[in-house]
Amino acid sequence: MKMKRTTAVLAALAVIICASSCGGNALAQTTAAPDTTAAQAETTAAPETTTAQTTTAAERVIPEDSEYTIENGITDRMKALTHLVEGNKARLAKAFKKAQAGEPLTVAYLGGSITQGSSAASPDTAYAGLTTDWFKKTFPNSEITGVNAGIGATGSYIGVYRADRDVLSKSPDIVFIDFSVNDTTEHTERNIASYDGLIRKLWYSDSKPAVITIAMTMEDGTSFQKYHEEVCRAYDIPMISYHDAILDTINNGHIKWTDISDDNIHPNAVGHVVLTEMITAWLQEALDSIDSIDTSAESDLSAVYTSDKYSTAYMILPGDERNTDNTGWEVKTDDIFGNFGGYWKLLSRDGTFEGAEPLTFDIEAKSIGVFYGKMTSNGGTFDVIVDGDLVKTISSDFHGGWGNYVEAEEIIDFDECGSHTVEIVPHTGEKAVIMISALALTK
Repeated sequence: MKMKRTTAVLAALAVIICASSCGGNALAQTTAAPDTTAAQAETTAAPETTTAQTTTAAERVIPEDSEYTIENGITDRMKALTHLVEGNKARLAKAFKKAQAGEPLTVAYLGGSITQGSSAASPDTAYAGLTTDWFKKTFPNSEITGVNAGIGATGSYIGVYRADRDVLSKSPDIVFIDFSVNDTTEHTERNIASYDGLIRKLWYSDSKPAVITIAMTMEDGTSFQKYHEEVCRAYDIPMISYHDAILDTINNGHIKWTDISDDNIHPNAVGHVVLTEMITAWLQEALDSIDSIDTSAESDLSAVYTSDKYSTAYMILPGDERNTDNTGWEVKTDDIFGNFGGYWKLLSRDGTFEGAEPLTFDIEAKSIGVFYGKMTSNGGTFDVIVDGDLVKTISSDFHGGWGNYVEAEEIIDFDECGSHTVEIVPHTGEKAVIMISALALTK
């Protein structure tokens, strides 16, 4: 295959996509935060596993390399490589049958800035929008609702806490999860456990959605795929690997990374089309085999794989009555910070915070965390006091960073759920701003 021809086709498709998304109804694309806040140390391919209930990575039947051209869609080899964890498809088949019967279907996408649509021409031309279009075309008699719950710079830990508000409140029938370039080895155990808890939280929710995971990659192969894969294999949850398929295609010389991404992480407009082809090809294969799927034999998540800690995760947000004192703090329930929505803000021009009391909460929890703003300018420092004891001091300074965003910090764990008082106390000093987005709690 000639590289010039491939590049020309890719460029042409990017122009077409951009042109189609720049009409009067197109949403403006804002600068999105990168998906990672720390470098990942491990960049290996999918590991060998011994607990697989379905086809293992090593057992995938991968066709010989074949020519890849965008206009003809992804190759059989690429399709095969996406099948990292085949998984149980009983709930997916139920959702398909519901749509075939003309009943409404809600499809949600929970992830970071890739899911949000960073580097796509618009949210509609990102994979979430394009995959929703596939559902609409495939099931024309069903009312299809797409829910994009992507927020840049958020991983599984923040994701499991916001799942109730951003996803489960919509009663989804299908949920896609994308956190493989957001979860980092800086917090390996926490990210594995929160990913585990996220799957369990979604699985046992009232709408009982099908859960499908997506494994993305950075340019150098960095991905949390192998850790997420272990959880998915333990629960027999499907995993689609963009990581394996796209890196194999690049390594075989068909395309360059720059053809499908404008930075080292995010798919561009063309990359989102390719990712969508991988997802919808997988979905179509499942749909084609729907009659052979036993919908009564769902995955069994009764045995916890790593930790059940985060399956009870919930947030306290601005406006909640459990915030018992916010004297001196600006309370915003409808403003957006870091695409998160809502915050408590304390601003001082001289560092004295005169008139401000500790931001205080009376809560019931087994573990406590805090989501706060990392600030490129004048980020302040604050103490987190629990039941009168100083537990952690946090700096929100991100001077010289890529932008302001919502960061997460675990504060304390208890042996059992109980009543606690949490206080956020600012440090005095120079001009400073403190932004608190939520308390993150488990029961």
